[in-house]
Amino acid sequence: MGICALGYLGVRSPLLEEWADFAGGLLGMQKIDGAGKSLAFRMDDRKQRFVVSDEVGDTLAFMGWEVSDKDDLVAYAARVESAGFQVNLGTKNLADRRFVEELIYFLDPAGNRIELFWKPMIASEPFVPGRPIEGFKTGPYGMGHAVLHVDNIQEQLIFYRDILGFAVSDFGIEPYPLYFFHVNERHHSLAMVGSGRKGFHHFMVEFKNLDDVGQGYDLAQLQEGKVAYTLGRHTNDYMTSFYANTPSGFFVENGWGGRIIEPATWEPHETTAGPSFWGHERLYLEEEGGRRTLREMRLKAAREGIRAPGIPDCPWLYNDFLTKS
Repeated sequence: MGICALGYLGVRSPLLEEWADFAGGLLGMQKIDGAGKSLAFRMDDRKQRFVVSDEVGDTLAFMGWEVSDKDDLVAYAARVESAGFQVNLGTKNLADRRFVEELIYFLDPAGNRIELFWKPMIASEPFVPGRPIEGFKTGPYGMGHAVLHVDNIQEQLIFYRDILGFAVSDFGIEPYPLYFFHVNERHHSLAMVGSGRKGFHHFMVEFKNLDDVGQGYDLAQLQEGKVAYTLGRHTNDYMTSFYANTPSGFFVENGWGGRIIEPATWEPHETTAGPSFWGHERLYLEEEGGRRTLREMRLKAAREGIRAPGIPDCPWLYNDFLTKS
């Protein structure tokens, strides 16, 4: 039994035109026909990866997690119900809207809607990006990762780790609690920020080519206030990325070069160097609102010579290149 990837995401927003420009023009997703007051986007050969719907409710509408086998849906339903959470079987109409064969859904302790699905539908037409990019790193790694604000990190930790079976990759305590979880070889597909709030912090899309990130960074800088975090590199998953402000107030991380791990032998551990080796200046934060603290952690890492392993020791950086060579 196992959840194997983050399959799709849905958000609520009345700003459909702005989202069309953001997801298609900046991220490079392919806009497809939506039903009613909604937008849908592709990232690869899947029929749908991201949905924006004009409806009332919290910004994060749902997270769709793929399971390996049809029987997993029954097993997870029993496990979640035994923990005291109501589980619902998705109707045929809902499954068709999600472009999957079957699904169940329930709420996590913070009220976030979780959908577990089996057998996603594959498009017959090739993926056509919204701007010229080589493509996204998806496949067995899923569409990327999602990060939640949480007000009770221990409650959410028990739910995702002990009930749903997400495996801890690493965690941090300072300057605020952070937990990262993997469900496949991507370093993390889910993370939690112990900010004392509830809601959606960001989701990440990983590009196949670093230049696609850089060109997106150029595009984002043309719009006042579009860049939320400057270009930088994370200490735990080695992702080189920048973060953009979305039309709905949360962020999207535009990344490349994320770390690939071996889940069978991976040991969870505490990360103490801070979130980033360099960069990722939080432009949205006030100087005394945490921005200075995070900058000082990066400068300390630089003084101590803390960095990711060199390229020869990290073949995952150029997996696609090595495979094609």
